[in-house]
Amino acid sequence: MASPPATPGGSATEAHLLLVEDDEVIRNTVRMLLERYGFTVSAAADGMSGLEMFRERRPDLLLLDVMLPELDGIGLCRRIRELSLAPILMMSARGDALDVVSGLEAGADDYVVKPVESAVLVARIRSLLRRASFTPAHSRAGASSAGAGSGAGGGDTTTMTFGDLTIDTRGMEVHRAGQPLALTPTELRMLLEFAASPGVVLERRTLLSRVWDHAWHGDTRVVDLHVQRLRAKIGAERIETVRGFGYKLRR
Repeated sequence: MASPPATPGGSATEAHLLLVEDDEVIRNTVRMLLERYGFTVSAAADGMSGLEMFRERRPDLLLLDVMLPELDGIGLCRRIRELSLAPILMMSARGDALDVVSGLEAGADDYVVKPVESAVLVARIRSLLRRASFTPAHSRAGASSAGAGSGAGGGDTTTMTFGDLTIDTRGMEVHRAGQPLALTPTELRMLLEFAASPGVVLERRTLLSRVWDHAWHGDTRVVDLHVQRLRAKIGAERIETVRGFGYKLRR
């Protein structure tokens, strides 16, 4: 972990974070860094303690190391996803493809490779928190609803319909065949991006920029894994892969 800057950038936040990291030096360093940025931080040294702490304190976001005693980060991520849609940021010491894929498949929203620059870590956390509290400032998606196969009448531009899939952009709710879908904030943000431009191919780096607030650095596994998860919930046939370019939502 790089040393924090002399003065944290940005305003303080009241968000409560749960850090689960078995290395005491890293745990204390990250905790102090995040507290300097205005976060409230709870910390645990193993997976089982982290799970219990999550149940007791219900934090706004979790930072999970992959390699943990008692219950590893992947297993902990799965257990958390059974209880909550809270944003999860995985931390991997190796950046190994297996670690990354396993973490994202378990339900994580994003990942960083240790050691990570403090500014990068804080930026990722803030991005996830913004995503979790996301509500459109304007009906960007709704403006496209008329051409998106919207079945809503009466000029309702907050609801879009794609077959049996209904997206309420005001209530931030998604239903399939009348049944509510439990989408993570990242999955919902991605779906809204697709729904805003049905039939238009979105490149992976475009999705990284719009959904994750990331500059593109060549690694698009986070996008591909989230597309897979979203397909599993809304129907695999709804999101088409355009090889060599990206993905699009079928009209």
